[in-house]
Amino acid sequence: MSAGVVVIGAGVAGLTAAVCLAESGMDVRVDTDRPSGETTSAAAGAMWDPYLVEPAHLVDRWSRVTLSVLNALSADADTGIRLVEGTHESRIPCEMPEWGGLVEARVCAPGELRPGFVSGWRYRAPVVDMPRYLRYLARRFERAGGHLRRHRYHTLEEAMHEAPVVVNCSGAGARSLAADASVEAVRGQLVVVENPGIRSFFCDDTPGAEELTYVYPHSDTVVLGGTAVSGNWDLRPDEAAAQEIVQRCVAVEPSIAGARVLEHRVGLRPVRGEVRLEEEPREGTLLLHNYGHGGAGLTLSWGCAREVAERVRGATGLIP
Repeated sequence: MSAGVVVIGAGVAGLTAAVCLAESGMDVRVDTDRPSGETTSAAAGAMWDPYLVEPAHLVDRWSRVTLSVLNALSADADTGIRLVEGTHESRIPCEMPEWGGLVEARVCAPGELRPGFVSGWRYRAPVVDMPRYLRYLARRFERAGGHLRRHRYHTLEEAMHEAPVVVNCSGAGARSLAADASVEAVRGQLVVVENPGIRSFFCDDTPGAEELTYVYPHSDTVVLGGTAVSGNWDLRPDEAAAQEIVQRCVAVEPSIAGARVLEHRVGLRPVRGEVRLEEEPREGTLLLHNYGHGGAGLTLSWGCAREVAERVRGATGLIP
C-alpha cells in the first residue's frame, strides 16, 4: 500500500506529526518497528517541561505551541492528560527558569519546600499518562484516515522508495538509520506504583544533581523516577536502580513508602546537541528529520509536528 507521506516511528514525535499531516488532508502511513506501547515515549513520566534542549529560541516556540495544545486536550479524559499543580525544588539557591512565566509559576515560600530544599517554584502544568496518550494519538490518526504498519527500515533509502515524502521520527534509532553519530541514547528507568493519594507533582531541579528524582501522579498510579545513563542501550529493568529510585522518592514523599509496585519502564532518550528538524536534500523525495528531542519529546511534540506539516504543505508538487 503506497502513501503520500511515510512517517518513521510511532513515539510521541512520530504520531503527533502523523496526526498533523493526516488532519491536513494528506495520505499518511506510520511505519514503526515497535508498537507505540513499546517505544521510549511510552516509558516516559511525563509532563510538560522544557528539559535541557537546544536551540533555545526554537524550543521556546515549540514548547509554547505544545503547552497550548496539551492544556486544551486535558478537557478530554480519554487523552490521559491532566492539569496538575506541583513544585520544582532545588537543594541550592536557584533561579526560576524563563519558561516559568508560561505556566504562571511563583516562587515557593520557605514553608512550602521539602526538607533539604532551599528554593523552588510552584505551578500547574499538563501531566500525561503516556501509554494512554499514545493510544489516543493512534486513534486520532486512524480517524483522520491514517494507517499504521509494523515495518523496520535499515536505511532511509528504503523508505524513500515508499513515498514522495518521508518524515524521520526515529528517535535514538536515528543514530544508525540517519547515520547521525551525534545522537546518543540516554537510558531512563522509572517505577510505577499505586497512588496512595498523591495529588501534586514534585521534581528535584537541583543543578548538577547526579540522579533524577521526580514524582508524577496520575489518577490511580504514581510514576517515580528516574535515571539518565548515557550510552546504555539495555532495555531490561535494573532492580538495583529501581530500588534506588523508590528510596529517593520516598525521601521526598514519605506516603509512597510501601506502595505496591505495578510496573518498571525503561526507555532510551534520543539526546543530541540540538533538535534536528530540517530537510535533507534527496533527489525526487522530500526527506524531513524530526528527532533529537532528548527528555523533552512530549514538551516539543505539537510545536515540531505543526512545523513538519507546514514544511510538507509548502513543498510544491509533492502533496496535493
